[in-house]
Amino acid sequence: MHASSPLLPLLIFLLAIVIAVPLASRLRLGAVLGYLGAGMLIGPHGLGWVHGGSTLDTLSELGVVLLLFLIGLELSPQRLWVMRRQVFGYGAVQVLVSAALLGAAAFYGLRVDGHAAGVIGLGLALSSTAFGLQILAERKELPSAYGRLAFALLLFQDLAAIPLIAAVPLLAPGAQAAGVLWPRLLQVAGVVLAVVLGGRLLLRPLFRIAARVQQVEVSTAMALLVALGTAWLVGQAGASMALGAFLAGLLLADSEYRHELESNIEPFKGLLLGLFFISVGMAANLPLLLREPLLIALLVLALLLLKAPVLYVLGRTGLRAHGAALKLTVLLAGGGEFAFVVFQLARAHGLLDAAMH
Repeated sequence: MHASSPLLPLLIFLLAIVIAVPLASRLRLGAVLGYLGAGMLIGPHGLGWVHGGSTLDTLSELGVVLLLFLIGLELSPQRLWVMRRQVFGYGAVQVLVSAALLGAAAFYGLRVDGHAAGVIGLGLALSSTAFGLQILAERKELPSAYGRLAFALLLFQDLAAIPLIAAVPLLAPGAQAAGVLWPRLLQVAGVVLAVVLGGRLLLRPLFRIAARVQQVEVSTAMALLVALGTAWLVGQAGASMALGAFLAGLLLADSEYRHELESNIEPFKGLLLGLFFISVGMAANLPLLLREPLLIALLVLALLLLKAPVLYVLGRTGLRAHGAALKLTVLLAGGGEFAFVVFQLARAHGLLDAAMH
């Protein structure tokens, strides 16, 4: 194969997935850490086998879009109502208080402006849904009191990530300088309203037509068309494509096609999301880690020290047990995968410079 073939980077990505994910699972590190490690190994700061490219960037972005579509599918209004106190009560307190503490630390300690500090605080306030739910499932602790509270906090964080991702492009320096922030907000709100109203009228008839054909590939194509089409439409309005995909999933959460859609989309989501995490690993600046190990260690420690007390207090309030509150704190005190999405978007729109990113 010629060295310049566009297939070569994709083949290297797929080989990295096939090797890294089983190895990480055997070591009980989780698939996400395997993807990140593989990206660091094959990326420009590792062996230098892959240096990125528009095709791979597009594929990795599709993974995030499909992830948000599936999150929307899992959030039926009835489910949210049953867990409303834990999700919208404890969850909102955790995100807002953690974001305020982390944002203030970024503003005063890192000397960034207010918008960047807000994005940093909110991005780091989110925990890892992938790691958290995997650990709870492995230990069979999801039905426990602390497992249910952890799930509720993660659920609200997933919800909070949507407006955060949508808001980042609207906070870009160019949008502020041009004085178009409010018109763009109204434009995004109008498109979202159109998607919600149009989806209520059109989505179920469309899937009913696809179901009559009784061909799996037609149903899969329809699911991808709805997810990617809605994402593209909202993206054209100036918001994040992930927001559109989430809305499409939410509109179909109560439909009779929900489980079929999840099974059809899941293989695409897993593979494309893996490409996204590999691309994030490729962007990891290993020379910076070697140059500034003490600074990075202190920043990680600061993240844990600012976030852990909030989680512990919420755990003691909701669970009234020291051990359960401590397990909740350890499970959720770290950062999450949505921070990669938020910070990469903030870097692309000029809210964070290269060094801060």
